[in-house]
Amino acid sequence: MLSTRSTVAKSAFSMYRYGGLGRKKISPRPIINTAPAAFRHQIVRLQFTRLRGTVANHTPPPPPSSTTPNPEPLFRETPPPLPKRRPLWLRFSKTALLSLLFLTAGFTMAAAPALETAEQFIHPPTDAETLKLYIPDNDEHIAIEEAIWNHPFTKSLIADPKFSASRPHLKIPANLRAQNLTGGTLLGQDKIAVPPLQFTTNDGSEFVSIQYLGPALCGHPGIVHGGLLATLLDEGLARCCFPALPNKVGVTASLKIDYRRPCMASQIVVLRAETTKVEGRKAWVKGRLETLGDEEKGESPVVLVEAEALFIEPKQAATMMKVYSSQ
Repeated sequence: MLSTRSTVAKSAFSMYRYGGLGRKKISPRPIINTAPAAFRHQIVRLQFTRLRGTVANHTPPPPPSSTTPNPEPLFRETPPPLPKRRPLWLRFSKTALLSLLFLTAGFTMAAAPALETAEQFIHPPTDAETLKLYIPDNDEHIAIEEAIWNHPFTKSLIADPKFSASRPHLKIPANLRAQNLTGGTLLGQDKIAVPPLQFTTNDGSEFVSIQYLGPALCGHPGIVHGGLLATLLDEGLARCCFPALPNKVGVTASLKIDYRRPCMASQIVVLRAETTKVEGRKAWVKGRLETLGDEEKGESPVVLVEAEALFIEPKQAATMMKVYSSQ
């Protein structure tokens, strides 16, 4: 009996020992071998009873649930290392370069109109180029242009080698013409309808200007304002003597006007001038304003206004030359 129980107990303990039930393994062999023979079967029985209770009460752990939050990892993920900062001199150079780039771009956009105007002052169109710059914009101006260019008097001036033809008002930059009286303010529809066509000599001895005076320039209905005629003579006589002065520029010191006939509006008039004397920075000029008569048809010009003037070159004329010579 004892031997049978001993055999069963050994089998049970062997299963428990090598079956991997997850409990602390019991090794009764030393206790049984050292106990008295009378108590060995009781010890085996007790151990076997404990073994049956352990196997019966053993429950496997529940399977992991999808709703169970993931356990916190024992070791957190190491954050990536911070990028290395560039050297101070490199950051400063980049900032300075970008600032200079944007400053240059802004200055260029803001100064573009001024640069264009300065370029036109430095490199104005030639006299021959000014003759092609004006394009009539309506039928009236086309008729006036044809009347001026096709007139026998105009053709005779063009054929005369001592004269040089030009439209000097078109040398003024376009964005500055509105600030010039005869080159912008007085030009336009019903005024000085087309830019005056002018003929000058290289030595400043003679000057001729042909221009149309419209009805918007009247002081009385149908009669051109005397102040306008004085303005035209002042500018025409000055342009006559400018080439004879040392720096090609001067200002009006005196102007004497004699009105001979009323100047009717809506007609082409001719301004003639000649330099009578030059002394250093001083030049004396006389001239007249007359109608455009066709001598081939027996039409003699009618003198409307006569004038005499004295022009003096300023002491700072050397700095004024670039501005006035372009006009």
